[in-house]
Amino acid sequence: MRLWTAIKMTFVLTVLTGIIYPVLITVVSETIFPYQAQGSMISQNGRVLGSELIGQTFNAPNYFHGRPSAAGDKGYDATSSGGSNLGPTNKTLIETTQHRLKEVLEQNPEITAADVPISQITASGSGLDPEISLAGAQIQASRVAKARGMSDEVVLDLIRTHTRHRWAGVLGESGVNVLELNLALDQLDATPRTAAKAN
Repeated sequence: MRLWTAIKMTFVLTVLTGIIYPVLITVVSETIFPYQAQGSMISQNGRVLGSELIGQTFNAPNYFHGRPSAAGDKGYDATSSGGSNLGPTNKTLIETTQHRLKEVLEQNPEITAADVPISQITASGSGLDPEISLAGAQIQASRVAKARGMSDEVVLDLIRTHTRHRWAGVLGESGVNVLELNLALDQLDATPRTAAKAN
């Protein structure tokens, strides 16, 4: 008797939680939030360039650079999401952070070490962070402006336009989506380039 009850409960729960619930959630999300349900993909001229939820690597001087990533060998690998798992006193982490700081200062000679936010030289917990802090964007403005032949003010204004502010002015921190900002730069540039090709 108990065995039969257990079998029936297993069957009912499998149908409810394994079939009905996932299908219901999929239908509801596709109907109410189709953009988010499809991965918040960013497209240009019918071509998908990435997701606003997952960062990409940008190294060219005419693009804003994202946070360092420890996800995968080349970074931003969604199949290897995670941090470095190195403690704050770990020698490798300290040396890596110092190396990143040196790179940031070499790439942006107008700034000092005190100007660099910690988020710009340390990887996020997921390794997939698509945003940089407002300060992280501002310290790169002069380099990007010079590389593109724009004024600093034009680039800073673009940063302000693409800044996501704290929710209700209180929760979270302001951030700037790197891919969206770089695509906006391309649209302003006299010689447009596809941001995704700068990876």
